[in-house]
Amino acid sequence: MVLLPGAPSLGWTQTDEATDKKPTIAEAKGDPTSKTTAASPPAAATMQRILTPDAPYIIGVDDVLHISVWKEPELTSTLPVRTDGMISLPLVNDVQAAGLSPMQLAASLTDKLKKYVDEPRVTVAVEQMNHQRVYVIGEVLRHGPIALTRDMTVLQVLATCGLTQFANSKKIYVLRSVNGSQQKLPVNYKRLLKGQAMNQDITLKEGDTVIVP
Repeated sequence: MVLLPGAPSLGWTQTDEATDKKPTIAEAKGDPTSKTTAASPPAAATMQRILTPDAPYIIGVDDVLHISVWKEPELTSTLPVRTDGMISLPLVNDVQAAGLSPMQLAASLTDKLKKYVDEPRVTVAVEQMNHQRVYVIGEVLRHGPIALTRDMTVLQVLATCGLTQFANSKKIYVLRSVNGSQQKLPVNYKRLLKGQAMNQDITLKEGDTVIVP
């Protein structure tokens, strides 16, 4: 299982205890000399989650996934989620990934691979979370979208982007869409740097825009 640096694993292992013997990949491709070999599964399958128990991560467009099938290196690969929300794997072709949790995608791939693989064990891990973004505009050294990480705050974003010499650090604000309306959340950067007004160190949400006048 591939882990995100500095963060809990985003992968789940989906197992199925089917007993019917299935053709190997080579046999599915029509190789008459191939033989079916049984592979022993891991001693125990573990499910690890990121975020909170009631909020599993949902895969999105541009995320990078590592798909691993136990004892099947031909089916193991790292690939991005396309703009249509799909990924492509040998044998099963296009599979919907966006909108699913890693566990749900692993279950979908397991079901599709049963035709070709004897007792497939599939692991899905999110290597890069690219679809959740916040935006920074105005008097900053680095403009544009920034990948949103867990518990990222406005102070962390501003430290990453840097302010120009013309920035009004007392008038920064976060623009957030809530139920179709725009909220303006003030941020006094100077006070934050002094350890004051820490309630203004807002935890950012997907789609937030940090504006530095």
